[in-house]
Amino acid sequence: MQKQKMTWGEALKVYSRPKVVAMFFFGISAGLPLLLVFSTLTAWLRDYGISRTTIGFTAWIGITFSIKFIWAPIIDSLRIPVLTGLMGKRRSWILVSQIGVAVGLFAMSQINPQLALPAVFGFGILVAFCSASQDVVIDAYRIEAVDKEYQGAMAAMYVFGYRVALLIAGAGALFIAEYASWSIAYISMAALMAVGILTTLMVSEPDHQKARAQGKEFQHAWVDRVLGSGKHGKISEWFVRAVACPFIDFFERNGRFALVLLLFIGIYRVSDIAMGVMANPFYLDLGFSKDDIAQIGKLFGFVCTMIGAFLGGAMVVRFGILRPLILGAVMVAATNLLFAHLATLGPDKTWLAIVISADNISAGISNSVFIAFLSSLVNQSYTATQYALFSSLMTLPGKFISGFSGIVVDAEGYESFFILVAILGIPAVLLAIYIWYRNRDQEAAEAKEAAPG
Repeated sequence: MQKQKMTWGEALKVYSRPKVVAMFFFGISAGLPLLLVFSTLTAWLRDYGISRTTIGFTAWIGITFSIKFIWAPIIDSLRIPVLTGLMGKRRSWILVSQIGVAVGLFAMSQINPQLALPAVFGFGILVAFCSASQDVVIDAYRIEAVDKEYQGAMAAMYVFGYRVALLIAGAGALFIAEYASWSIAYISMAALMAVGILTTLMVSEPDHQKARAQGKEFQHAWVDRVLGSGKHGKISEWFVRAVACPFIDFFERNGRFALVLLLFIGIYRVSDIAMGVMANPFYLDLGFSKDDIAQIGKLFGFVCTMIGAFLGGAMVVRFGILRPLILGAVMVAATNLLFAHLATLGPDKTWLAIVISADNISAGISNSVFIAFLSSLVNQSYTATQYALFSSLMTLPGKFISGFSGIVVDAEGYESFFILVAILGIPAVLLAIYIWYRNRDQEAAEAKEAAPG
């Protein structure tokens, strides 16, 4: 009840907390490598005359980010010799990942793609692997560093830094390459990883003692249940502790309701992701110029996304997670109807600005709140493993469905497509409401049990 009485001013003060501010710099460190092994890399290779067929294979580097949950159990359980003792479980892994990214980017800067293209691919994979690992462990640090009511603010600040890094690694790297060289561009990006490294050295390590004690007790019990009492092989015991137990824990804590939660995670962003691939073709087909798309769709959209993200973080502090979660689901689905209306108007810049502002503010709110929701589901004994699974699951259905978006547009047109995408968002709204009602009933039952007499 006290959180609901909090003023907006008090809620916004969360962004002045040192750990929340630190997430901006972690966001820069996480976002910087992404484009350098994707679109910026493809521009570099094409500039050196590499064939489009060969450049197409660079997309496979991105698979690394989609399978990061595979090695997340190692990050959760393995100590780095000496460094973990000095810096702690999370900071040591963050530092190693950041150094790996910086080394990989510097190595790429020293290679001529025309003479050693396999080496470019090899170091690109190194950068992607270290970057994906950094994502896993920064997510774990974010969840463990503060209480769950601040997770929305942590997510908003992280997204802010991430988006700034995308501008630096995209437009910034291209600008440096144009006026200096590609080598200088990648050296500069490697040097900018110092932002994340300094942040890692300055922040404090979260307290793991309680979570570690609870995790060990849970793991001992399941090792005996799965492998039997007595001595076991090190590999089989590690597999049960580090790989099986995070999933067993999630289902044991939530029971059959775990399936509802996983379904909700998979569909919450379907409406948002499914329309994303058709956005730029829609603007162009409607008659907007590339300059209109850049200024209104990208720059203005960036500002609106950040406004939405910071609003979402403040809402979580003021109202808790679940009510803003419903609002985000409704807004994301409803804004697709604005796109449908724009499809009937033609290239109207005023309406484009209205649609872009509504869409990006909605996306900013829903993303920061949803990240806070996912963070609340995690057991801190298995933070990296469980959150890596959730973050992979939340994009998979949307990406699959978006593959059919062009077929729908060709067959029915943009207006019908956006209406259909809005309808796809309804199940997420209904499930969000159901989760809120269920949580409210549970809290009422617990309060009744705790009441004297």
